Amino acid sequence: MIRMLLDGNRRFVTEVFGKDKEYFADLRKAQNPTVLWIGCSDSRVPVNTITQTKAGEVFVHRNVGNIVATNDWNLSAVLEFSINHLHIPDIIVCGHYGCGGIRALDEDQGDDRYIPIWLINAQKAVNRVERRLEAGLAEVDPETRHRLIVDENVRLQIEHLQEYPFVASALKAGKLRLHGWVYDIGSGEIRIIAGADE
Repeated sequence: MIRMLLDGNRRFVTEVFGKDKEYFADLRKAQNPTVLWIGCSDSRVPVNTITQTKAGEVFVHRNVGNIVATNDWNLSAVLEFSINHLHIPDIIVCGHYGCGGIRALDEDQGDDRYIPIWLINAQKAVNRVERRLEAGLAEVDPETRHRLIVDENVRLQIEHLQEYPFVASALKAGKLRLHGWVYDIGSGEIRIIAGADE
């Protein structure tokens, strides 16, 4: 696989970089993305591929379960840089069906130490879906339940974003819009779940 990555880079240099040197020369000077994408680390959800965007168009932060944790200094720095320095007007939280992180909420983590701690930031999504299902006395199959939790987790993480004071301030000033999306690996389509697009 390592050899494939290096071979791929050589093809990129020849077939992409070499044919659009002016574009990449401009990128070397500065970046001007207009979207911050907060997505899952899952290798099946490559941002630029599924959105057909070019290098430099999307600022990206990825982690297990597309979680916005208010105690995550890495994400905090990404948000602060995005809003205060890049002046990005749109933030997308994008989950995906088939997410291993969301499935892990229902599983015994065995010897894992860090995954369960991280996933605490998504537990409310499970609780909300369970309450809705109990209130409606509806039984759903495991896959439908999973999809409901994925959707709800996106909504929850949008709420978490608004807990950051500088995010709340930018929203209030009309300088920022939040979007909640879910990518369906089975169809390749993005669904709008919450936010400015609803």
